[in-house]
Amino acid sequence: MKPFLFFSLIMLLKSGLTWLVISEGSWSWAPLLTEIPFVWMLFGLIEMLATKRKLAWYMTVNVTLTAVFFAVIMYYKYYGVIVTYHALKMLGQVTAVKSSVFSLMHPYYLFIFLDIVVISMLLIRSKKQNPHMQLFALVHNRKAATFLFTVSLAICLFNIMPNRASMSEFKQAEEMGILGYEAYTLLTKQERQAASGPPVVQADIDALKRTLVPEAPEYAGAASQRNVIVIQLESFQNFLIGLQVGGTEVTPVLNGLAREHLYFSNFYQQVGPGNTSDAEFVVNTSLYIPPQEAATQRYAGKELPSLPKLMKQHGYSSLTFHTNDASFWNRRELYRSLGFDRYYDRAFFGEDDPVFFGSSDDVLYDKTARELARVQEEEDKPFYAQVISMTAHHPYTIPPDKRKFPLPDVYKDTFVGNYILAQHYADAALGRFIDKLQSSGLWENSLIVVYGDHLGLPVYMLTRGEKELMNGLLGREYTYPDMLNIPLVVAAPGITQPAVLDKLGGQVDLLPTIASLTGIPLQDQIYFGQDLLNQTGNLLPQRYYLPSGSFMNEETIFIPGSGYDDGSLYPFAKIGLPDPSATEDEYERALMLLRLSDHYVMQLPDLDGEPE
Repeated sequence: MKPFLFFSLIMLLKSGLTWLVISEGSWSWAPLLTEIPFVWMLFGLIEMLATKRKLAWYMTVNVTLTAVFFAVIMYYKYYGVIVTYHALKMLGQVTAVKSSVFSLMHPYYLFIFLDIVVISMLLIRSKKQNPHMQLFALVHNRKAATFLFTVSLAICLFNIMPNRASMSEFKQAEEMGILGYEAYTLLTKQERQAASGPPVVQADIDALKRTLVPEAPEYAGAASQRNVIVIQLESFQNFLIGLQVGGTEVTPVLNGLAREHLYFSNFYQQVGPGNTSDAEFVVNTSLYIPPQEAATQRYAGKELPSLPKLMKQHGYSSLTFHTNDASFWNRRELYRSLGFDRYYDRAFFGEDDPVFFGSSDDVLYDKTARELARVQEEEDKPFYAQVISMTAHHPYTIPPDKRKFPLPDVYKDTFVGNYILAQHYADAALGRFIDKLQSSGLWENSLIVVYGDHLGLPVYMLTRGEKELMNGLLGREYTYPDMLNIPLVVAAPGITQPAVLDKLGGQVDLLPTIASLTGIPLQDQIYFGQDLLNQTGNLLPQRYYLPSGSFMNEETIFIPGSGYDDGSLYPFAKIGLPDPSATEDEYERALMLLRLSDHYVMQLPDLDGEPE
């Protein structure tokens, strides 16, 4: 058997394993047929050009493509998207989240490396060619190799060119092949959008979103000059609110807040690969995340208009609290771009009670409560504080002493069960924080905003058994809308009245909502969200976790295929409309909003200079 045929078979098997994983067990030969031309194009080059050490070149290509396939598998299991070269910028974060990465590893994924191990052992044992190595007897036929290379290249181009305009990155990978898609994204790197061009104005954004100016805004200025405490809950999804397992409430503290204050049940994440740090960016800027990278990688270093800067103009100080090191996800630069007066990280919280990347939520809340009480006592002005929780982080294997929930046997030692245990702890720790705020007098003198940062139980990460557990908890199928749905509770003690609001909202809407409640005008601010208390309709563009061109309206999530015409609808179960719709006009407006946000950030000057 010539090395060409042997390695072709090996790569076919590896591409098959990759597609089996990312298609969640469904099988089709079509994607495999798109992979083979790319492999043969590379092997044709080897046969054309390599006169010596041809086997070494085959092994080099084999190892390289195997690494690509394995990266695609692991990245898809974590993010639900096809990895591209942009992820190389995230390698520095991998060691910090290694427990999350290893938890996604299924033993059969490692079969992708089996041939490399076996061939390497054979090569090491043989200093000269032996019968085993007859597998790789070399045959030279340059004319055939040239023909193979030319035809394979033509087929690759035929697969790639018609699908360049496809809005769905996953569909692009299906039609181009994973290897063709990776090559396409690498060779057609999107240039950074030029800062030249007309400035972005708020009127254009409002027109695209169909935002109306209310005559008498509800709660406008009601929390003026109050402290603002924004609490971001790690991996906290909305289905937890009101959920009982075995007759016991999972999150009694959040349930109480939702009953007693303003609870937005139709609120959604808008983050990308930065997850928690992306949520911090979106909430504090009311801008959308960049197309491929984390906001901290792409936008940190810009003079970002932000909530901390806005509130500073109206007499507020600004603080942010997170128990990990501020260098993680480049937060130090992000906080500088956002204009926070002070940040508190591992250096402040220390190493007590470590869980995952830093001290536990109890340590976070205890030291934060004491620091906020000190700030209120010593500084003669209100403050804006953002508090980032972290203990309930994937893979949710919190220490035994923090597992207080009476979990029924069916959930024990499962991913879903661990999630419930972790979020029950996070909820209890939040309750202890609220107690401290109340005892110090901060609670009654503050506007408190609590929301989830991003999804915790991705549909694509769950096994069949775990999906059945989720379906049992919800009493229906667990879907993409459930996955992206996070809670939002707004509390202004003594001001806001209890209400459950099912109007559509996203993290981009928090800045204008907080500004409205505190009476801070936005006439000089560019923002892509809207005041959730004073708007009825909404249009939420999505990217990264959903394909570009995806959006939410009041009825459904729309996910495009190649474009609008072959898109799919994922209706909101809680709305329950018989015939939900998403129009092509909404699709075009959602895309334009994303482009405007990208263009606007590129127009902004660097912290130390001019726009790019």
